[in-house]
Amino acid sequence: MLIQLQIRNLAIVSSMELELLDGLTALTGETGAGKSILIDALGLALGERADNGMIRAGSERAEVTAVFDLIGQPAASEWLKAQQLDEADECILRRSLNREGRSRAFINGRTVPLQQLQALGNLLVEIHGQHAHQSLIKSIHQRYLLDAYGGQLELARQLAQQFQHYQGDLAQLNSLTAAADERASRLDLLRYQMNELNGLNLTLEELTTLEQDHKRMSHLEQLHDGCSDIINGLDEEQHSLRGQLSRFVESLNQAKQLDEALTEPTEMLDSALIQVDESIAYLRNYLSDLEIDPAKLQRLEERMSAVHDVARKYRVKPEQLMEKLQGIENELDQLENADVALVDMASQVEKQRETYLQLGTHLSSQRQATAKRLGKEISLAMQKLGMPGGKFAVSLNALEIEQAGANGLEQVEFQVSANPGMPLQPLSKVASGGELSRISLAIQVATIRCGSTPTLVFDEVDVGIGGGVAEIVGQMLRTLAADRQILCVTHLPQVAAQAMHHFQVQKTTQKQMTRTAIARLQEEERIHEIARMLGGVQITEQTLAHAQEMVNLASITPSG
Repeated sequence: MLIQLQIRNLAIVSSMELELLDGLTALTGETGAGKSILIDALGLALGERADNGMIRAGSERAEVTAVFDLIGQPAASEWLKAQQLDEADECILRRSLNREGRSRAFINGRTVPLQQLQALGNLLVEIHGQHAHQSLIKSIHQRYLLDAYGGQLELARQLAQQFQHYQGDLAQLNSLTAAADERASRLDLLRYQMNELNGLNLTLEELTTLEQDHKRMSHLEQLHDGCSDIINGLDEEQHSLRGQLSRFVESLNQAKQLDEALTEPTEMLDSALIQVDESIAYLRNYLSDLEIDPAKLQRLEERMSAVHDVARKYRVKPEQLMEKLQGIENELDQLENADVALVDMASQVEKQRETYLQLGTHLSSQRQATAKRLGKEISLAMQKLGMPGGKFAVSLNALEIEQAGANGLEQVEFQVSANPGMPLQPLSKVASGGELSRISLAIQVATIRCGSTPTLVFDEVDVGIGGGVAEIVGQMLRTLAADRQILCVTHLPQVAAQAMHHFQVQKTTQKQMTRTAIARLQEEERIHEIARMLGGVQITEQTLAHAQEMVNLASITPSG
């Protein structure tokens, strides 16, 4: 529920703060006083498009803040929690307009994209403007209202989802069918590639060994000379390392006889001598096995060249050739079994189609029953709104199976007859603006309970209505306010008299500056305001008495 609206420097409003309550609240005032500015401001806070021209003259920035009580509003609370924007039981939406830049949006003090503000706003407030019928004449909105009224939105969602599954599988089937002609040539290519890679007969182990052997064979002379130099330095030169170590060990053994403290270094040098002897032996054996074999080197180079040529051909690294072969074998297996896959997919598509048609038929049956109930309720509301003999019907025009889609097996169309004896016509073809306004209000009243939005705003939807019809409009709005917060901008005293709370918007001009202010009216002030709406400039005792009577009757007359 909306509990507070703050406006700064918007249009002709310099500063305004509005504390709101539940039930039906009327917003009244002279034409041009700025009543609709309040609705525009609320729209900004809910994420509607902004225009820097809305900023008050002489100001650089405008700001609107809307505070909501979320107790008993699970949809909005869960949304905020999912977005990690929740903050206790209140929610603060803020919109800032800057003359030099783009607008900024905030939820509970955190900057958010405008799309997020709009998504949350849709869960908190629903605004019905003077031109609400513009959306009502759209087929997509008519279908939504019908399904919402009948409690079929979930079934409609399932149908749309099933249609998408059906279309996805059908597209895959068509793709498989189209590819059938190309399959033969693709199979030939894959078989050739598989044979070529299998013929290479390469494994990761062989590739590793090839690379090691090739590196060794390519540097045999360098390896031979290096090992020979090391053996010479260790054992064969006059001052070889082994000879010196041997002498050092012999000297320490003699010294150890004189001082046992030399035992440990003696053992360490003796161990080093053993390590040198073993290294010399290993290197001599290595040299004896190190043969220069040009034929073997040539074979290695030919094998390595063959591997690299194939790798370049398939545009992979040599170590990726085995993975490439596996991929070719998998595709080959899939194509060789494509006929089976094609049959299986065709069967699956048929099952998806049957499921879609079953859901569609079920939804059509539900819509038929709902259409009758909705038509009767709106027809009754039209007659209450000064259209005796008026009739409303929901037409369901069956579509050919080929034309059916995600929205079902029929096209939903709202039809009306504003006068007795006149044929039903599509709502979009109703000529009279006044009639369309009343029909629109009847539809809104009949379907308003379909939604769960806690706050409903009616911005002069009663234009073109007067007399007893206006009183009925007020009663209808008061009925809706039994379990929803209703804000109504109105020029009709009959509607204002039905309100539980009453605010007056006033415009003043001082020093060539225009300002708008709003005040909550107490009982006596409210009677004077309704009298003004009844009698114009000059308010008589009789007008005041009439206004008092209207308020008294509204408080005791059952609504609905």
